[in-house]
Amino acid sequence: MLEARNLAVEFASRGRRARAVDGVNLTVGAGEIVALVGESGCGKTTLARTLLGLERPTAGEVVYDGSPLGYRPRALKAYRRQVQLVLQDPMGSLNPRQTVYEAVAEGPRIHGLPDEEQVVADALSRAGLRPPERFFLRYPHELSGGQRQRVVIAGALALNPKVLIADEPVASLDASVRGEILALLLRLRADLGLSALVVTHDLGLAWNIADRVAVMYLGRIVESGPVEQVLTAPRHPYTQALLSVLPESPERIVLTGEPPDPTRIPAGCRFHPRCQVVASGRAAAAGIEQDCSGKALPVLTADPVAEVACHLIDTRVPSEPT
Repeated sequence: MLEARNLAVEFASRGRRARAVDGVNLTVGAGEIVALVGESGCGKTTLARTLLGLERPTAGEVVYDGSPLGYRPRALKAYRRQVQLVLQDPMGSLNPRQTVYEAVAEGPRIHGLPDEEQVVADALSRAGLRPPERFFLRYPHELSGGQRQRVVIAGALALNPKVLIADEPVASLDASVRGEILALLLRLRADLGLSALVVTHDLGLAWNIADRVAVMYLGRIVESGPVEQVLTAPRHPYTQALLSVLPESPERIVLTGEPPDPTRIPAGCRFHPRCQVVASGRAAAAGIEQDCSGKALPVLTADPVAEVACHLIDTRVPSEPT
């Protein structure tokens, strides 16, 4: 349904070029949920904005349903009926002066959809706000955090999209509400056949909701594959470090070095300055330390098999039998 092909996005930053996205291949299939994970500043949100057409790529292309994305206003308007965004902060993404009805009706009005009231009622109902008429005249401050997030989801559903891009969809919610919103996204996939790209730093969320996971570091996917395979047997040192912070992890991995700077991408493996394999001497013992610091790694493909970009291991590994 949605694909990034060799996507790159650069920005000017203090006289230098910041490579926020630096060669990404990623696909979201029909009815599939893909989790894009990584720490803050790795390029996840920039990639999501580019897939939505909010940023134009410096190189590469976005492809929807087999056709490259066009950037003329009419083409973008038609595209955004099919691909909708769900933001992480419902209070920030809802206008406090608009009622729930006005917030959900905004998209249908822009696109000239008929039967506006019925469209709004159906969207609220599908988002779990029932009876929908009870919420029409309420304002965001009168709702709970979970209800506000459901209104945001209803605003996306009002256009009957095929793909949702959810940027940290439960990050601002209480733990008791998070499960409800994740269950809603899974139900929408089952009932409507929706595809989704879920952007998150939370590997626990990825485990609970995704079919596949892509791990991003400093503008590039460093490991991807079926969620069970990647998260139960992570091969890239960065994925291992991310998983080590989960409560059930037997060992905490503390990364060395500074947080990544997209204006100063290191040679070789971009993770090597912070890599625990290099810091512990295992890379030197394996005879790959020079490769880690000087030999570029290939860009991962969008193949559904498990892939990893690390000098210590093979790039591609076979998927586990289902």
